[in-house]
Amino acid sequence: MPIERFQFTGEGGHQLAAALDLPEREPRAYALFAHCFTCGKDVLAATRISAALAANGIAVLRFDFTGLGSSEGDFANSTFSSNVADLVRAADHLRATRKAPTILIGHSLGGAAILAAAVQIPDAKAVVTIAAPADPAHVTGLFKDRIEDIRNTGEVEVSLAGRPFRIKREFLDDIAEHGLMAHVANLRKALLVMHSPTDDTVGIDNATRIFVAARHPKSFVSLDDADHLLSQRRDSAYVADVIAAWVERYIDPLAPAPAAASGEAPRQVVVRETRNSKFQQTVMIGPHQMLADEPVAAGGEDSGPGPYDFLLAALGACKSMTMRLYANRKSLPLERATVTLNHSKIHAQDCAECETKEGMLDQIDVAIGLEGALDAEQRKRILEIADKCPVHRTLTSEIRIVTKAAD
Repeated sequence: MPIERFQFTGEGGHQLAAALDLPEREPRAYALFAHCFTCGKDVLAATRISAALAANGIAVLRFDFTGLGSSEGDFANSTFSSNVADLVRAADHLRATRKAPTILIGHSLGGAAILAAAVQIPDAKAVVTIAAPADPAHVTGLFKDRIEDIRNTGEVEVSLAGRPFRIKREFLDDIAEHGLMAHVANLRKALLVMHSPTDDTVGIDNATRIFVAARHPKSFVSLDDADHLLSQRRDSAYVADVIAAWVERYIDPLAPAPAAASGEAPRQVVVRETRNSKFQQTVMIGPHQMLADEPVAAGGEDSGPGPYDFLLAALGACKSMTMRLYANRKSLPLERATVTLNHSKIHAQDCAECETKEGMLDQIDVAIGLEGALDAEQRKRILEIADKCPVHRTLTSEIRIVTKAAD
């Protein structure tokens, strides 16, 4: 997925470093992502979720808060209020240069900041929190043994995740003033709360408080076995998949593809590496986008179907559609067809009807289930028709594949 990097002016006048993860084609919607406390826009959870959403047609803007990552300013001078203000500035930048964000996503303290900022971003229709605290002051538990020192001296250096950060008294005072539940109660936007029941940084009770305080429409998804930072790729991929499915109700639907005229050439298929993992690809077919990958056992991340999965899916879909067309044309009582396929390698000598007698052969086993009040003759004829589908005939006929360098 292409990534556009730029800067915009934050609330304090500093230049904040931003990254906009873009789909391969015109975005269906824009999202704004707020990262966790002291993390930065390039933390694994943010980059993985943003890339996966972009593969689903949703552009995602993520940026470094003041004094973090590549952004200007001093982290010690930032507060929860300034983070909220910077989120509003980020939304304003999207509105002015692209399109206002429809989706707001926040991880950990970023989730609390997103909830506080949402009322100031009127274009947003859907809000997602991931492992968010119900009270921003929860973050002070990360350095609770230094709070008294901070209040006494005004500023103290603390160690967070092995890195030094300076925390000021102003940060403590500001974060204590935010009544987040009031923002949640008045959200008036769709809310998705995602949290792991085993999160030992921000307990699951925080998700309960947020969910109970919110009005409908609201949803909760448990991130079983995930840690607070979603350090496992499978967890961030799952989060992205759920968000992409959930926001379908709140973003404009894909424009339908124009009906193919008789004799019109098939739509072009474009496959491109994402570079997010060893094998992951984006597959674009007209207005449709999906991911392709290899299973974990083959060295992939299993973030999408594998090449042979797509091959079997094409054959199965073609057989099912062909049987439906035949049944409808003949007014047969076929209620539903189910096609189950498996691919394997067999020894050529084990295939009596095959011309090849040495080495290994590809074999596709197809099991077809037919529902409905069909008699034996009707079932037999439908099964025969299944083998006449165009993809079946393509796979069993001579195929010429021409590969050349792209212009």
